[in-house]
Amino acid sequence: MILTVTLNAAIDKRYVVDDFKVGKVNRVRECTYVPGGKGLNVSKPASIYGAEVVATGFVGGHAGNYIEAALKPFGIKSAFYHVEAESRSCINIWDEVNHVQTEFLEPGFTLTEADFEGFEKKFRQLVKDASVVAISGSVPKGLDGSAYQRLVKIVKDAGKPVILDTSGKLLEEGIKAAPTLIKPNIDEIRMLTGKHCDDINDIIEAAKAIHAGGVEIVAVSLGADGSLAVGEEGIFRAVVPKIDAVNTVGCGDSMIAGFALGLSEGLSLEETLQRASAISAAAAMREETGFFVMEDMEALLPKIEIRRLKDKLIIKKFL
Repeated sequence: MILTVTLNAAIDKRYVVDDFKVGKVNRVRECTYVPGGKGLNVSKPASIYGAEVVATGFVGGHAGNYIEAALKPFGIKSAFYHVEAESRSCINIWDEVNHVQTEFLEPGFTLTEADFEGFEKKFRQLVKDASVVAISGSVPKGLDGSAYQRLVKIVKDAGKPVILDTSGKLLEEGIKAAPTLIKPNIDEIRMLTGKHCDDINDIIEAAKAIHAGGVEIVAVSLGADGSLAVGEEGIFRAVVPKIDAVNTVGCGDSMIAGFALGLSEGLSLEETLQRASAISAAAAMREETGFFVMEDMEALLPKIEIRRLKDKLIIKKFL
């Protein structure tokens, strides 16, 4: 079972309008509502692949009930901790004429230390049945930078692999508990190591430094240039073929789902990186966030080239 954690779950609302005008009445031509938050965008592709997925975190009020109900069609089991306040909504306005996107992200409810301690108690029980835990995204108001460090420690103490995908202080504090895998971007690697990371060799050296600090696998997205993964098995680079991308939002979360699947099944780092890259690329081919079609992924998988990087001379040949 893959356990996903979304502490700041939301209802993602997408409004399609023609020629959006600020300060005017805008008629919505099309609207969609889906359960949102980075952890839930990991849950959906993992479930589509066929894994048993349990989603936890915080939800509240009528909006929280909707989030749980909307996960059922995906086959995702809900195990959220409930609070009285309403879960947040995140609104995305798409201007069909000017092809401009505007977002309104609600802050959500405020949690107390008692709320978090109650969640930790529930979380400890859920971890017992999990093969891997994926913790993603931001945290609600009221929680400090140690929140994810505490959750990672619970998973590690249970002897289970744990993925941490967050940013800023949460990432900086979270890696002190040595999660199994992190997926920082270039700016986050710079923050964590103080290195400039102006070329691929710098990025690899920075990832190796984080790995040496206790993180088993450090995966780094290189955008259109693929991704890197540094671990005990070596340094690998994934090269993805060109695709007709429709929506790249949430592709990083889909990649986390691929890593979770690989860790759950005990695949090698090379196999895990290849699958994660294929799921991420397949997700970019579809309009809905956190969604992919198995046929797309299966067609892409053999086209994902995984290169084992042995030293800097070989690395430079690949640039």
